[in-house]
Amino acid sequence: MNQTIYSVGQINQYIKAMMDQDPILGELCMRGELSNYKMYPSGHHYFSMKDADGAIRCVMFRGNAMHLRFRPENGMQVLVTGRITVFPRDGQYQFYVNSMTPDGVGDLYVAFEQMKRKLDAEGLFDPAHKKQIPAFPHRIAIVTSSAGAAIRDMLRILGKRYPLSKILLLPVRVQGEEAPAEIAGAIRYANHHHLADVIITGRGGGSMEDLWAFNDERVARAIYDSEIPVISAVGHEPDVTISDYVADLRAATPSNAAELAVPDQADLRIQLASVQTRLATAMQRKITGAKQQLQFYAQNRALQSPRNYLDDRRMALDYVHKQLIALSRSLLEQKKRNYVRLGAMLDSMSPLKVLGRGYAMVSTDPGIVLKSVQEVAPGEKIMVRLTDGSLRATVETVWEETP
Repeated sequence: MNQTIYSVGQINQYIKAMMDQDPILGELCMRGELSNYKMYPSGHHYFSMKDADGAIRCVMFRGNAMHLRFRPENGMQVLVTGRITVFPRDGQYQFYVNSMTPDGVGDLYVAFEQMKRKLDAEGLFDPAHKKQIPAFPHRIAIVTSSAGAAIRDMLRILGKRYPLSKILLLPVRVQGEEAPAEIAGAIRYANHHHLADVIITGRGGGSMEDLWAFNDERVARAIYDSEIPVISAVGHEPDVTISDYVADLRAATPSNAAELAVPDQADLRIQLASVQTRLATAMQRKITGAKQQLQFYAQNRALQSPRNYLDDRRMALDYVHKQLIALSRSLLEQKKRNYVRLGAMLDSMSPLKVLGRGYAMVSTDPGIVLKSVQEVAPGEKIMVRLTDGSLRATVETVWEETP
């Protein structure tokens, strides 16, 4: 009996052909948990999907992976579509994934939350980085579609509220694959050429997919890097995009952005009228005070009759002058009397006066005045000062007298 012998490659090719022809394996939708997820530089994604009953190897080639709206992560529950076949070289079957979406929630929602967490962690939402919107902008750049209702509403409101601002429209697409690059480029262009004092970027309402350009990382980073303050005005009040988080100011709608960007000339007129009234009141108060002061000066005698006033001042000055002279003389006489009295007191206390009454001043030969007989010994030389001269003597005897 002759038996056909097949090579390993032939067996694998046969199994692959059978699986490729199977209508069920050729178009599958599978639910499971991502595991061992790896993205290679080639752009291909390799991973496994598992559940409580088993696991299967999967691959998603770059052409399909480019259409992912979110970043797959290990542990994430997903739905994948594709086919199962055998890779002949290894003889192992695997799932070739064409598309992938999160299980239970939309892929756009997951992508939004992932981008939000990433940029928040990098500090792009930090309130400290947000810039003040100028109160009276001279130039306003609007980055939006030139054909939408949003631009018409903004131009109408800006012209009505504050016609002094110059409006520059930077037309871009606000929907589709090309939109993020155009929006980010327009914002950078406005900064590079210093086109405006404030930038408004946004569009009218729509679905999450319609607004997706304003959730793009390129747009978010362009807004964050902008040196010109940016107002984000995307969709309606419930719509919140990544651009809203990054922008210096979020507006609920494009119309609201126009209201936030400029003051209302009606309010300014009211404020100016109020200032004018306060200035007029203050000026009238100033004038009234000046008049009262002028009336006071007009009643002053010095201004009514300057000559008489000067004559009175001269007489008063002469009187004061005489008083000063009399006081000076009196003080001088008093000083003289005090001087004579003190001189007499000093003279009475002078040692010469004492000597004149028959007393003598005795000192040692070096000139030390003797106050006690204990300060001198027999045989010592002493000096005796009298009223009309001095004499030198030698001590012969010393004795003390008992009081």
